[in-house]
Amino acid sequence: MELDPTRLLSRRDALSMGLADHEIRALRTSGGWRTLHHGNYIGADHSDALDARSTHRLLIDAVLPTLSDKAVVSHESAAILHGLPLYGVDLSRVHVTRDRRGGGRTSKGVVTHCSPLGEVVIVDGFRTTTLARTLVDIARTMSLDTAVVLGDVAMRHGASLDEVAEELERARRWQGIASARRVADMVDARSESVAESLSRIRLHQHGFRDVELQVEVRDPRGRFLGRSDFGVTPAVMGECDGKVKYGKFLRPGQDPGDAVFEEKKREDSIRDTGLQVVRWTWSEIFTFDVVVDRIRRAIVRAENSPKPTASVRPGKLR
Repeated sequence: MELDPTRLLSRRDALSMGLADHEIRALRTSGGWRTLHHGNYIGADHSDALDARSTHRLLIDAVLPTLSDKAVVSHESAAILHGLPLYGVDLSRVHVTRDRRGGGRTSKGVVTHCSPLGEVVIVDGFRTTTLARTLVDIARTMSLDTAVVLGDVAMRHGASLDEVAEELERARRWQGIASARRVADMVDARSESVAESLSRIRLHQHGFRDVELQVEVRDPRGRFLGRSDFGVTPAVMGECDGKVKYGKFLRPGQDPGDAVFEEKKREDSIRDTGLQVVRWTWSEIFTFDVVVDRIRRAIVRAENSPKPTASVRPGKLR
């Protein structure tokens, strides 16, 4: 009998295929198969090749059939089903919520939360919390970085501020609600990457509260010169070089070196209008004081220079 090591194999399915328990044990003890969750197995080589998100997605498949049909996929697990990013999160357990006021518990591989549920959606065949509820749950229980990164994408995927406000009202007496409200005030669908989301948080934490996103820059004749990640002030643009800054938007057949050259030309044309441009890297997001120093120097230069000839306009969600 040919078993597919890339597919989840449950003990029940193995028995129905004619395997005996001692044969299932042999698959595991030989090292060819690995237990993902009680009574559920996956090929060891395939398991080793999976990232944490893919492993968690299989874990949902393994765990949910063992739970009450009233269990709704929530929190980190709902984020996985919705395709939302999870920055710096432990994905070793599946999270579900039961629509009741008490009885939450943690067991091997499963965290059961208990709280009133509103609307529930079906994702990949599983009853799942909505984008807005998932955002609020993550914002209540996770770090600011994790929640804003996820929230920016949730808004791009269709969550609305009204829906988030409704979930905040439902959670008004729950632990972590103050953190959730803070996140809701910060999320912005215009952020295009984890790096941009984290940079916006850092700017906010250092007192830059009126930062604009995806700022369009035009010359005095109205010719489009480019788009900056951030308008820190009307005269100071910010650019974050994330991990995939120059590879993500390559045209077919374009060399990365050409993309870097075009980026430099774009930035030079923006500087020629008198705007200041401050650039930082992924690693500097985590030592942001050095970036703040550069921004403050740029602000001083702008204050002591002629007014830029460019017109700048905050970007809209596209």
